[in-house]
Amino acid sequence: MNLREILKYDLYRYSANIGKKSFVRTYFLVPGFNYIVWLRLTQKYNNKFMKFLLKRKMIRFGIEIRPETKIGKGFYIGHWGGIVINDNVKIGMNCNISQGVTIGSANRGKKIGVPVIGDNVYIGPGAKIFGKISIGSNVAIGANAVVINDVPDNMVVGGIPAKVISKEGSTGYINKVLNDQKEQK
Repeated sequence: MNLREILKYDLYRYSANIGKKSFVRTYFLVPGFNYIVWLRLTQKYNNKFMKFLLKRKMIRFGIEIRPETKIGKGFYIGHWGGIVINDNVKIGMNCNISQGVTIGSANRGKKIGVPVIGDNVYIGPGAKIFGKISIGSNVAIGANAVVINDVPDNMVVGGIPAKVISKEGSTGYINKVLNDQKEQK
């Protein structure tokens, strides 16, 4: 999928529209989308100048997501600030990240490595996700949860350490998803 297509899915998550006016308005008014545009550009045109510009955005918005991070289309940063994601993390399509989220590596023990996160995952404010674990699709992670174990599909987890608290999944948390049927209209 090309850069334009990916940005269309990202834009739709913010504005429920994919027009040029919507792109310009969202780019200048929504810091999360502004950062995503620069992240996607840096992933596409991986050169020193683009990395320099992205680094400035990292400092300005308090979001540290490097271009090496694999992120699916339809990525949404709800509120910017204090977001740190390890370079080797893989994040699926249509995921929401809130402020204060850290997704990082474990450097010792049985779970050395980084998380793999499925599609349609909501990650609440202040959540921390560490180690070589798998977060299934359609999962909601509660505010300030510390996730150190695998989470199956369609679950809601919360607490320290995070435990399953519901089987309702991320329904209602993941909105404005551009699917192929809407795109064809």
